[in-house]
Amino acid sequence: MAKTQRVRDAVHNLIEFDAHEFEQTCWKVLNTRPLQRLRRIKQLGFSEFVYPGASHTRFAHSLGVFHTARQLTRVVSHRLGGDVYNPDKARVAMAAALVHDVGHGPFSHAFEDALKRLKIAKRHELRTMQILGEDDVAKAFEEFSDFPNRIGELIEASNPSDIYSSIVSSQFDADRLDYMRRDRMMSGTQQSGIDYEWLLGNLHVRKVPISIDGIQIGKREVLVIDEKSIPAAEGYIFSLLYLYINVYFHKTTRGLEKIFSALVERIATLVRDDQVDRVGLPPFHPLVRFLRDPEAIGPFLELDDTVVLGSLSMLAHSKDEAIAELACRIRDRKVFTCIDVTKRMEAKLGLPKPGAADVADFEQRQRAVERGVAAVTEAAKERGLLIPGSSGVPTVLEDLAPRSPYKRFDDASKPFVPIYVIGADGELHDLADMSAAVNSLPTYKAYRLYARGESDRDAILAMIEEVGQ
Repeated sequence: MAKTQRVRDAVHNLIEFDAHEFEQTCWKVLNTRPLQRLRRIKQLGFSEFVYPGASHTRFAHSLGVFHTARQLTRVVSHRLGGDVYNPDKARVAMAAALVHDVGHGPFSHAFEDALKRLKIAKRHELRTMQILGEDDVAKAFEEFSDFPNRIGELIEASNPSDIYSSIVSSQFDADRLDYMRRDRMMSGTQQSGIDYEWLLGNLHVRKVPISIDGIQIGKREVLVIDEKSIPAAEGYIFSLLYLYINVYFHKTTRGLEKIFSALVERIATLVRDDQVDRVGLPPFHPLVRFLRDPEAIGPFLELDDTVVLGSLSMLAHSKDEAIAELACRIRDRKVFTCIDVTKRMEAKLGLPKPGAADVADFEQRQRAVERGVAAVTEAAKERGLLIPGSSGVPTVLEDLAPRSPYKRFDDASKPFVPIYVIGADGELHDLADMSAAVNSLPTYKAYRLYARGESDRDAILAMIEEVGQ
């Protein structure tokens, strides 16, 4: 008989895979090459250049998401009861939680952004589906042979279809519940703590109507909270926003991501032009092979953070000026100078800060700032600052970082979008209707320009001063 497998985890302490067939299958999947590759992809990419402790991997996160999904399925089982609970769907959700990140490339979203601009992008969810069909993973799932297809369908779906899929993808899913705690711990930030055990212990299951094209077609069970959990839910929403502002959208992290994306784009340009000899990498290097054939899964699975970082010293000696400079900048943490256009426009316009005036004044401030940002962007384009110079080295890098802190219920075909609260009247209400704090949260937007040299920086600052004159 198989034995229980245990993993010691920084967030969850012990994560166990018991002796039952399903969990032993998950253990086999965890030990396949595509999952082990996640040990070499950092969860937060370039955040380690800002927060030295944030070196944790997508492998550790995947373990944590599996563990959290299992806890959520136990809540669903307890609340629904044995006659209604569907253990098969729950197992698919847990397996999907385990493999949900397997399609990420090196430095994750920064790599995806470069591929989008190169028009060879494939969402990491689609890569995941492709990888699930690989022999290594498919063989591990041999006792549950239909799981790869069912997991792929669940991960690819733009909206969850039932309470089990909402465990994998919703505003209160296993993914967020793990990375919020893990990223806070490993980055060292003292904000963004959540009352996880209280939230978990106060989850309930209720039915909500679901409609297609305005016609109600039935009801679906969803996870909801009760009124006494509203403060914890508010903390959850605010904590996630603070993580975005302080960690994920940190100016240095974003600046390095933009440099990395520009580096990948430049390498791809030379590879496409059959000038690999100028890149600085051998023709059999995984990155070169991938850029030659982006659809091939073999080269993709050979790519990870360590492969890229290990290539920087070679790229630093590239015959191409742009590649050499960008590689050196990443290796030596020499980021372009950041100009936060949004903050400078706010200061220039002198409008009230959030909470210092009524809603109308705040909305006026937002509109004025957005017009000013748009004017600066247009001026930068007209002056050619956003176009790489003759050497191929970008002079100004552009970054727009928006984040909506909470998604309200606005479509009965998407009943799993909001966080529902059981009100004193026994009815379900959107959290935003029960919490003035959540309802008042504006969309966070940061628009930054990163200047390569002093003359580029001065040109941007001059454009900001010209706006509104």
